[in-house]
Order: sequence, then C-alpha cells, then structure tokens
Amino acid sequence: MLYCLMTAFDHARLLCTAADLNQLPPESGREVAFAGRSNAGKSSAINTLTRRRRLAYVARQPGKTRTIQLFELAPERLLVDLPGYGYARVGESLRRRWGRLVDAYLAQRAALQGLVLVVDIRHPLTPLDRQLLAWFAPRDLPVHILATKADKISRSQALLALRRIEQWAGTSGMRCSVQLFSSHAGIGVDEARAVIARWLDLPDDPSLREVGSQNKNPRLKGSKAGGKNALIGIKAPAQGGEAGDDETSSTH
Repeated sequence: MLYCLMTAFDHARLLCTAADLNQLPPESGREVAFAGRSNAGKSSAINTLTRRRRLAYVARQPGKTRTIQLFELAPERLLVDLPGYGYARVGESLRRRWGRLVDAYLAQRAALQGLVLVVDIRHPLTPLDRQLLAWFAPRDLPVHILATKADKISRSQALLALRRIEQWAGTSGMRCSVQLFSSHAGIGVDEARAVIARWLDLPDDPSLREVGSQNKNPRLKGSKAGGKNALIGIKAPAQGGEAGDDETSSTH
C-alpha cells in the first residue's frame, strides 16, 4: 500500500449535511456517491479511503444517520454518503421519506459522476442492491462495486464471490466494475481511490497513477485463511459523467 504521499483524500472534510435536495450545494463541480445496505461497511469504507477514523459516522446500530453527508476532497470535488437501506427499524412514513431523498439525488443530481455500491462480500448483491442498480441504470453512469469485509472469509471464497458479482455485472448492461475491499485489512484501498480520483478528475497523483497501472492483477493481503496474498481481480471502470453505515428504504 502506498500511504507515504498526501492525496486529496487526506484533506477530506465534512462540507454539509442535507435532509432535502434544496440543502445541497450548487452543482458546479463533480460528485461521487456511496450507497449500500446499512451494515455493509459503507461509512467505514469512506473513513478508510480518507484515512479519517470518524469522518463518516459509523453507528453502533446501523440505520441511524438520516441525511445525505457531503465530504469535500478538493474545491468542487465531493464524496457523497447516502443513507443506507434495508435495516433501520423506523416508521414507514420516515422510511419512505429517506427513499424519496435518495431517489431524487440519484435521479436528478447533475454533478454526479458515478456510484460506488458497497456490498458485504458474504452477502453480495441482495435484492435491494439489485433493485437500486436497476433503478439507477437509465442514468448511464458508471458503477463501482466495493465487495467489503474481504478479510472475513477465505481467499477462495472471496474469489468465488467476486466472480459471481462480475458475471452478474457482465450481463447487466451497465458500466460496472468490481473489486474486493476491506477497511480492517486495507485490501483494495489504493485501487478504489484510483477509480474515484478518475471520476472526480482530481489532480494527477503519482501514487494513484502507479496503482492504476497495476489494476489488472493486483496482489493484496487480507485472506483470513493463513494470511496469504490473494490474487484479486478488478475490472477497469469507465470514466464518469461522459456518456456511514446507515439506512433508508427506497421506493424505486
């Protein structure tokens, strides 16, 4: 892992939170949104990518954050943490309101360059994940799937789950890339940073450029079985915009 050089990710700060679209900042820049089930590790992934332990709120009980959180990496370059879905025990009216907020953001936000979908490698692509992707598909923006918690299962299990997601992505008709990720073990951090940096058109960074050139067959640690290096595949994503572990129930 190349952690010696400072990047835009290291300068991340909370810009604002929004409970309604009219509370979002002007659409004069680029944004990458993070979505996923409440317990998939979404907020932990954002914290790991930015090397900030508490940038995105990680609740002890998933489903507590009820707003969109926007983090600024550089002027007009934002990471957007959407409320998670599928977990919180709340009333149906509040659940629907969260869903409308997320739906409206994903459907209408012109600054959005791509979607990072965070899934638990042990339970990848649940019906709610597939529903979100199917609803998002008409925007024709790239999707990058982070299969998190890769350190929780063996290397062979992780690779099998990864191949299944890749097979689905290959038949989805979407511009979709897939990789393994672990906040705890540091698996796939540089690869994910490189994808997001391209989408946000961040200033050229030698560390990210070097990682990007190795993405075809990066060797990453993190296998639970024996701690051996695992050969992890990652498909190169398309450029965006050119064609928490929280919860909300979407009304797609």
